[in-house]
Amino acid sequence: MQFARKVWKLLVAFKDALALLFLLLFFGLIYGALASRPTPGRVVDGALLLDLDGVVVEERSEVSPLRLLLSAEAPAGEYQARDIERALRGAAKDDHVKAVVLDMSRFLGGGMVHLQEIGRAIDEVRAAGKPVLTFANAYADDGVLLAAHASEVWVDPMGGAFVAGPGGTQTYYKGLFDRFKVNAHVYRAGTYKSYVEPYIRSDMSPAAREANEDLYGSIWATWKADVKQARPNSKVEQIAGDPMAWVEASKGDFAQGAKAAGLVDRIGDKTEFEKRVAEIAGKGAGGDGPAYAHTRLDTWLAANPARAEGASIGVITIAGEIVDGEAGPGKAGGDRIAQLLDDNIDEGFKALVVRVDSPGGSVMAAERIRRAIDRYKARKIPVVVSMANMAASGGYWVSTPAERIFAEPGTVTGSIGVFAVVTSFEKTLADFGVTSDGVRTTPLSGQPDILGGFTPEVERMLQASVDNIYGKFLGVVAKSRKTTPERIDRVAQGRVWPGAEAKELGLVDEMGDLDAALAYAAKQGGVGNGKWHAEYIGAREGRFESMLRRMFAGPSDSEAVYDLTGLVAARQEARARRIAAQFADLTGSRGAQAYCLECPDLPSMDDPREAGQGLSLMARIGALAGLK
Repeated sequence: MQFARKVWKLLVAFKDALALLFLLLFFGLIYGALASRPTPGRVVDGALLLDLDGVVVEERSEVSPLRLLLSAEAPAGEYQARDIERALRGAAKDDHVKAVVLDMSRFLGGGMVHLQEIGRAIDEVRAAGKPVLTFANAYADDGVLLAAHASEVWVDPMGGAFVAGPGGTQTYYKGLFDRFKVNAHVYRAGTYKSYVEPYIRSDMSPAAREANEDLYGSIWATWKADVKQARPNSKVEQIAGDPMAWVEASKGDFAQGAKAAGLVDRIGDKTEFEKRVAEIAGKGAGGDGPAYAHTRLDTWLAANPARAEGASIGVITIAGEIVDGEAGPGKAGGDRIAQLLDDNIDEGFKALVVRVDSPGGSVMAAERIRRAIDRYKARKIPVVVSMANMAASGGYWVSTPAERIFAEPGTVTGSIGVFAVVTSFEKTLADFGVTSDGVRTTPLSGQPDILGGFTPEVERMLQASVDNIYGKFLGVVAKSRKTTPERIDRVAQGRVWPGAEAKELGLVDEMGDLDAALAYAAKQGGVGNGKWHAEYIGAREGRFESMLRRMFAGPSDSEAVYDLTGLVAARQEARARRIAAQFADLTGSRGAQAYCLECPDLPSMDDPREAGQGLSLMARIGALAGLK
């Protein structure tokens, strides 16, 4: 009985602890909702502050309350490129805004096309006679590209800047598989479809090397041209071409070296930077925020909602990996996007713009999305595609219904190819004395058998399936491009192309950004000289999700900032995540894929921060309640 009473007391204590925990969670969420909600109409005379605490993306990921509750770290903040561009262009005309500040202390990067578009918006602010100032402890490639457009670039005395350039190494597993006798069954269509090479080779194939050299060479040239145009006196070639000579010339002082190279204008800490901004924008109201008068991005956007005048041009966003099911936003769930398209087909859109920023993924999901877009064409609604950073493999598949495709020089596209990978372990198990035997009524009985091995019939059937899907891929592209599958096959084969080359090959119609695609779509929709506006399908965020995002992924002065070593560590983590993803691909239940390995990695909300940078939901609730 005494033992039973102890158990009962333990259960009661556990119940009381859970009740207290959820009570704190409830009141913490209420506090967060009140504290983090933007206040429309409260744009102050001063600076527009873009505190880029995270990554720039095409579409923000869905915030999962359960994931926040269980996670050891809060996810990185995400900032939609179009929101930043709209705020910057609005700031150029807003009399309340005297300057624009980009705090990049915790900036984790973004796609080059997005950063170039934001850079052009910064140029508009400067053309309006308003200074743009940036601050960071350290600038890497993405930060350098964005800061190059600013009128004053500040860096902490203990920080600096470095330029690595695109590219790097891939990890290959054939030696590991051979050692443990793992059998990687690879089925692919396309000479350049290099996604599967890490499982069947120990190095890069000549075909993949040729494609990568062309792709990364083009991206690098575009990056350098953008920086040199924004800062003609910068010495990017010196930093990138002979980094050790540059380091030695600055005696290891990266801040002074960055200034000497023209990437940085002034060296000073955060206090000195804020004092400088206060001279331009006026002093702040005090409290925990910056020492200068300012309005944050969310507040400015809430006070200046996008106008919805005239005809509607629908915009559907296909961002991230294309997957089966309802995934997203932030991932392109085929069922979710197809349903959004079908639910809005009677909304009276004059045209549909498909905004693609995806390396591809599931063939089934891509085809489901393509068919949903085709239903708009069947209604005589013009369809235009606007490619952002990438529209490769499945990302190109969903682009095929367009009557006109817009891309930018930095866009990665093409990769028209298909693959599937399945592993089996019959040889591995045989080394430990494990064998398989049984009775088959047909050659397909019990197949595919990852423990006992595949029959020759299964091998041939799977390859035939991939070849058939590749043929369909060529067919839909040929129909879209008004040519033959044979001609498309010559420029396909799984090879990726930068935007300008894709235009020369006929895979893209015109160089232009999203605004150009929208204007073309409005013209094709018969709007003429009338007013029109873009209506983003499925882009509205619920109040609860919006509150969670601001509460747990917003800027926080208590969080650590990145220095040079922190940026290097972040790159290490990104590579580790990619390796983990490659192994997950081998064991996951995935069908035929149209995915691009060569496409540059884009940061996303799924990327964990450096240890100690983020706080879990429970930790933040504790902080709000005064708990340690």
